[in-house]
Amino acid sequence: MDSLVASALDTVRRRIARAARAAGRDPSDITLTAVSKQQPDPAIQAALDAGQRVFGENRVQEAQGRWTERRAALPDLHLRLIGPLQSNKADQALALFDVIETLDRDKLARALAEAGMKAGVRPRVLIQLNTGEEPQKAGVLPAEADAFIARVRSEYDFDLQGLMCIPPLEEEPAMHFALLARIAARNGLETLSMGMSGDYETAVRFGATHVRVGSALFGARCGG
Repeated sequence: MDSLVASALDTVRRRIARAARAAGRDPSDITLTAVSKQQPDPAIQAALDAGQRVFGENRVQEAQGRWTERRAALPDLHLRLIGPLQSNKADQALALFDVIETLDRDKLARALAEAGMKAGVRPRVLIQLNTGEEPQKAGVLPAEADAFIARVRSEYDFDLQGLMCIPPLEEEPAMHFALLARIAARNGLETLSMGMSGDYETAVRFGATHVRVGSALFGARCGG
């Protein structure tokens, strides 16, 4: 397990670096987020042993069981929530995750703001956009993005870092990455979380600062 995960990490890192250089970018500007949801403990430990420190999780409760003790032992561990967040779990999410990537509605913004005030922290967030306008998928619609971004900035004391998207599976991801980059640029947002196992190199070409890779690291059990 250790050697397989370490080899996969090395391969993905090299491909990210190659894509970055081809786009005239510095590879150090792209962060690899290892999507650890549903992974067995040995796989997670193998990634940690190989030096990976940035992980993405979809569910608060699952992540608590996996990371609470490790966080205390690893001061350089960085956890990102990349799945939908229920408003009633905002307190738990802020206590565990360094960044919430899936802010997508006013109710959640209010819950995170209240949780931040109680905890004495300024929530670090990305806004998730539903670039494909898929009815079954979370995220702010592109046409409503500018207004939502402005509202978050004016009404809440957040560290709003950027945008995140998950393109439709059946569509060319490049156009969705380009759309996310345009919306971010006109709103002065620098962080772009986009690209998964099948398209992270394309995402890098379009300006991704964070790519979320799961199955290319851990196998088919994990999405991403």
